[in-house]
Amino acid sequence: MAAAGGKIKTVVVLVMENRSFDHMLGWMKSLNPEIDGVTGEETNHVDAADPSSRAIRFGDRSEYVDPDPGHSMQGIYEQVYGVPFVDARATPITPPGVSSPPMTGFAQQAEKEKPGMADTVMNGFRPEAVPVYRELVRQFAVCDRWFASNPASTQPNRLFVHSATSHGLVSNDTKLLVAGLPQRTIFDSLHDEGFSFGIYYQYPPSTLFYRNLRQLKYAGNFHPFDLAFRRHCAEGKLPNYVVVEQRYFDLKLLPGNDDHPSHDVSEGQRFVKEVYEALRSGPQWEETLLVVTYDEHGGFYDHVPTPVGVPSPDGIVSAAPFFFEFDRLGVRVPAMFISPWIEPGTVVHRPSGPYPTSEFEHSSIPATVKKLFNLNNFLTKRDAWAGTFDVVLTRDTPRTDCPGTSSAVVV
Repeated sequence: MAAAGGKIKTVVVLVMENRSFDHMLGWMKSLNPEIDGVTGEETNHVDAADPSSRAIRFGDRSEYVDPDPGHSMQGIYEQVYGVPFVDARATPITPPGVSSPPMTGFAQQAEKEKPGMADTVMNGFRPEAVPVYRELVRQFAVCDRWFASNPASTQPNRLFVHSATSHGLVSNDTKLLVAGLPQRTIFDSLHDEGFSFGIYYQYPPSTLFYRNLRQLKYAGNFHPFDLAFRRHCAEGKLPNYVVVEQRYFDLKLLPGNDDHPSHDVSEGQRFVKEVYEALRSGPQWEETLLVVTYDEHGGFYDHVPTPVGVPSPDGIVSAAPFFFEFDRLGVRVPAMFISPWIEPGTVVHRPSGPYPTSEFEHSSIPATVKKLFNLNNFLTKRDAWAGTFDVVLTRDTPRTDCPGTSSAVVV
């Protein structure tokens, strides 16, 4: 079935792991000054409250990152506000007199994790160090104002990607994840209205943390990536909504390729390249929109204040010790949109609606899918509020000059 407007019939979503916008794409500003990236003047002090303490300027020396910076909810609070989180009953959810997070505590929090880690979180990749992203940013669209859905770790944010809520989860709580989260998903909405979806996985897919997806009726929607993805692309058999899940863990002969530290980002670049080139060479390319983003920032510095005063998706408050009301977003993360309907070098900033306070965040994915496929209902109050990125599809005809399998996209 075709999406509304007829341009897009297949939306492909690839969510990478644990890197901030400034860390991965901040230096792309040197290629396109319209991007809200970094200049090298950005600093954090190792003691956020003491301006005479050592200042660390943001650099461009990221290559292989090990160990993994802190990104718990407590750690993120300190990173964005510059003060430690103690307890929700003792620590105001927003420090008194602070209307916007100052983003001053990354170096301070990192030094608590491990001495010397401040230099790790205060560095980013040169464009030539992530050449696939460099080419995608040049050729298609980058969003420089896309935020994690909540200031928490991986799974609470991944859950938002397809359901616009984490159902109160603010940590990678194994017990709750194994039991399965009960909320309705965009997969359910698509299925119920006659659209198709497919999940192409290299490791056991995190989408199975949605309890609904464990139903027998959905068993045929899961496909081993290495066996099926390129073949389905070549045969023009991709469904309307495609989720690609990569290798989240290292094995001896198969390194992780999700970009989660300490995984080598060159493996992630190869994987994004493989996904792009399979789509580009297939007969469905002219009907496809690929979204590449990251679940959360992984503890790495970003200079853009995280938005506050956002709507709770469903009124659920998280358990102790946080009692989080889901009224703040997480740190800004990379987001790129790839389609022949997009002009080269497009930069997307803040959305123009649907509300004056709307932002781009992971709930923008189900919001945009709803709009493209003219689905009947939103999932929560959050995707009803989130900005939609269909605005990047500005062309009247698809481009014929998108790079294919040549050296234009290389690692």
